[in-house]
Order: sequence, then C-alpha cells, then structure tokens
Amino acid sequence: MEALKGIKVLDFTHVQSGPTCTQLLAWFGADVIKVERPGSGDPTRGQLVDVPGADSLYFTMLNHNKRSLTLNTKNETGKRILQRLIKKCDVLVENFAPGAMERMGFGWEQIQKLNPRMIMASVKGFGPGPYEDCKVYENVAQCAGGAASTTGFLDGPPTVTGAQIGDSGTGLHLALGIVTALYQRHETGIGQRVLAAMQDGVINLCRVKLRDQQRLAAGPLTEYSQYGEGIDFGDTTPRAGNDSGGGQPGRILKCKGWETDPNAYTYFITQAAAWPKICKAINKPAWVDDPNYATPNARLTRLNEVFDAIESWTMTKTKFEVMQICNPLDIPVGPILSMKEISEEESLRETGTIVEIDHPERGKYLSVGCPVKLSASPAEVKRSPLLGEHTKEILRSELGYTDNELDEILESGAVG
Repeated sequence: MEALKGIKVLDFTHVQSGPTCTQLLAWFGADVIKVERPGSGDPTRGQLVDVPGADSLYFTMLNHNKRSLTLNTKNETGKRILQRLIKKCDVLVENFAPGAMERMGFGWEQIQKLNPRMIMASVKGFGPGPYEDCKVYENVAQCAGGAASTTGFLDGPPTVTGAQIGDSGTGLHLALGIVTALYQRHETGIGQRVLAAMQDGVINLCRVKLRDQQRLAAGPLTEYSQYGEGIDFGDTTPRAGNDSGGGQPGRILKCKGWETDPNAYTYFITQAAAWPKICKAINKPAWVDDPNYATPNARLTRLNEVFDAIESWTMTKTKFEVMQICNPLDIPVGPILSMKEISEEESLRETGTIVEIDHPERGKYLSVGCPVKLSASPAEVKRSPLLGEHTKEILRSELGYTDNELDEILESGAVG
C-alpha cells in the first residue's frame, strides 16, 4: 500500500522548490496533478537541455510520478475547470511570486469557499516582514539565511554550497508541513494554509551557526581552527573552512593520488574517544600519553600539527583504504565522493537512492530516488510526464467531462 494513496494534490509549482515537495508526496503515493501552461509548461522543461527535442534533466528529475494537465487559467472555461479541481483535491501547492494566486482569483479566501477542507501550501522567499514581496532564488536564500556568511574560509569571501538547501531544502520542509496539516484535518475536518519561506528553511539548516553566534558572548569558539592559530574572533559567527561543526575537530585531508584526482581526499575527525587508535594508526603512539596531545583541550592549539601528521599518513593511502582501515577502529572518516563515483555506486542502486529511469523522448537516465525509505510502502520512481500527457484523462476520470464537453473545452482554448 502507498502511504498517501487517495490524497489528490493540485500542483501549481515550477522550477525546483515546489516540485521537490510535490515529487516527494507523489513518491509516497499521492496523486499529483501538475498544472502547466499550454504550449510551454514548466520553464525547466526547456532549461539546460542536453537532448534536443526532449525534456531536460532539470525537469525530469524533479517531476517523477506526476500527471500533467495543461490549463489556461486566464480563460473563463479554464477557470471553471480549476474551480472543479479545487473542489475535488485535498492539497494545492504553489510557489508563484507573492500575490500571483490572488491576481488569478484563487487566493486563500476564495479557495476556502470552494473547498473548506483544502490545504493550501506555499513556498515563498521570505516570511511576513520587510522583504516578503521579494523574489528569491536558491543562492539568494542561502545568503539571506546565514549559510553563505558561515561557509568558506576565514580569509575568503562568503560562499554558497553546492547542495540546494534553499530550493530543495525548503521543498522538504513544505512536504512535512503538508503531511502534518493532513493529519490535523483528519481530526478537525478543516484545511489550513501552510507556508515555508526559503529564508526560514535555510536558517533551520544553519541552526548550529546560530548556536555559535550566542556562544561568542561566553568567549572564543575553541573548536574553530582560528582559535588554535591565535586569530581573534569578531562579533559574528565566522567562516570556518572545513572545520567540523559538532565540537570534534575535523578537516579534509589529501589522500594518495591527490596530485591528479581533484577528489582524492578524505574527511577525518579526531574524535576524543578514538584518539589512542588514531595515534596508533598514524604511528604516533607517544601522543597517547603526551600531555601536549593527550586531551582535546591540549590539542586545540596544535591542530595544524596534528592534522599535518594525519595527512602525511592519509597521503600514503587511497581515500577508500583510509576508510577501510579507520572504520573498524571506530575512527570517523569519509571519502570525498565525486558525482561520477556516486552515480556508479552499486549499493546506492540497490537501495533505490540512485535509480535508472526510461523516458520515451530522451531514453534512459539516472536520477535520485526517494531519500526516505518506508518499510511498508516502498516508493517506486516513475518517469516524469510529457507536457499535457494526462489532460484528457484527468478531465474525464476526475471531473467527469463527456467527449462532447471535451471537444468544447479544446475549442475554447482552455487546455492545450
């Protein structure tokens, strides 16, 4: 059984943040009807195209398991169709610019009148406040949410991360909000609004940096490398390079082959409990009892020396050999995996984290699968829809239009 079987989602989202949310709901079994503009559809269908004449990977990898309905919501017939869909569905998800739904005539008040049980979920750039009307994209969200100011090296500029924490991260937050609202509706019978602001989502993922902002009042952040290097702290959480954020010193270190392989590195954490085993592995047994190295506090001012010694050892091993040696010793390490290595990792194929999909226009391609695994309802990843592929099917099966009525709808220009 699919966990969300029977839940119908009206998907007005586009690009990444909203589609991430609705794809997750679709993976869990919801019937997601993606409403698209006739003739063009979601703009990502034609962005970053790698196979001429086919939907881009940008689109396909964010819209699995959905049905596509083309609908002109500016057309009077199109508006009537949308009204019927709203009455029929459980959830409406949108990530338009602020005020767009209201200008369409389908703001929250109108939707409540049509369907009091409807849950209306929105992704916006900012929550209520001075910036709520601003348009936001991924990197803007990272910058406004504290990620960029705390990412990068101390002597360099703010840096955005490769992970899409603003778009996809907010989509994941919104999906949780929708499922929570559905559960509450089960008790109350009434829908509600769900808002996930991209700035809020990034701040949530940066909570350890807000933690450190407050800790500055009590003195320097001793686990940061700059403390051991004698560099003064300012009045805001600094950029900390590849330092570990959990209080245990950690860095990215070179491994065998680093001269020619840009990803021949490992992340190595000098966890206090593993210190004796670390010393033995890198052939520094005297450091176990040496008062200059034996305790975490003693090592804080010597972290450069400590990690230089560890790196001298890791440079004699491949990143996978480092993992094979350290894991049995409970020394926390992790290889820096390239996207090529991830795409070829068989274990990720076996768990469904990486899946191969066959598409009628572009052939086979790789995509991420559902990141959350449910034992009683495993997700099956199905290809993304072609533009308008399910328009007639939805009008017939969901709204009950006859063939004659369908002909009239097509002639009206309400659908494409």
